Amino acid sequence: MFRPHSKLALAVILLLIPGAFVTAPAQSAAKGSQIAKAGFKNEADIAAKFNNWQADEDARRWLTAMNYRLDQIATVSAGKPHGAKADVEVMIKTKAGTEKKEGVSIKLVSSPNGFNQIDKRWLRQYVKLWSMPKEVESALKLFLGEIPPTQPSRMGNRMFLNELDLAAQKAVVDFFTTNRRSIVSDLIAGDGAHAARWMMVAFKATSNTRWTLKSTDAAVAFFGEGNVAVTRAGNLKIGRVTMQRKGGDAGRDSAKMLQFKINPALIIGVE
Repeated sequence: MFRPHSKLALAVILLLIPGAFVTAPAQSAAKGSQIAKAGFKNEADIAAKFNNWQADEDARRWLTAMNYRLDQIATVSAGKPHGAKADVEVMIKTKAGTEKKEGVSIKLVSSPNGFNQIDKRWLRQYVKLWSMPKEVESALKLFLGEIPPTQPSRMGNRMFLNELDLAAQKAVVDFFTTNRRSIVSDLIAGDGAHAARWMMVAFKATSNTRWTLKSTDAAVAFFGEGNVAVTRAGNLKIGRVTMQRKGGDAGRDSAKMLQFKINPALIIGVE
């Protein structure tokens, strides 16, 4: 949860050490093909691989990337939490008796240009979470269609950000610029007992699945990097994060929810 002084963590997709990039070895294409078919179908499969860590080569690499010494691990237990940023939680107990929970946020990617929703809520929830000023809340109500347009718009039921007056646009951009790090951390890692400390991204476009595992701190820094600006389409870019109205849903009220998206494939290969 965003607070001016809070510390937020991130979670993710297959293995990664902060600042490091780890991939399945290029020379073992056959093994990569087997992993793609059997090991990266969904979060439950990844949890199962962690639970089979003594025999599963991928899981052993993941644990090593998380800075654990395999010869010091006593037990590993992984499962899927509900309603949390972490898609998989891994409980690791060492032979010395220490026990630690690692939350992993997992993104399964089949296209280098695909987008993945990382958060979606009602505006009122974000207003409370981020202590959003009234002028920003009012601008986003127009953007989402919670209140009708105050001037002609490309759509009759809402306004795009670039259709708002310049003062309203500036209020939105300034707010997300000032609070960018904490907001992106909320979106990617979450907060509390079930926050994600790691982000795992598996690229499944070919038979040899590539994966990377990064700390959520590294993921937040990467996806939050860049300008905050209103796009030509009238949405908002927060570094490499896109903010837009959900839309769809056959016109139901849920179409007015605010959602945030990233392209997880961008982080593959980043040092």
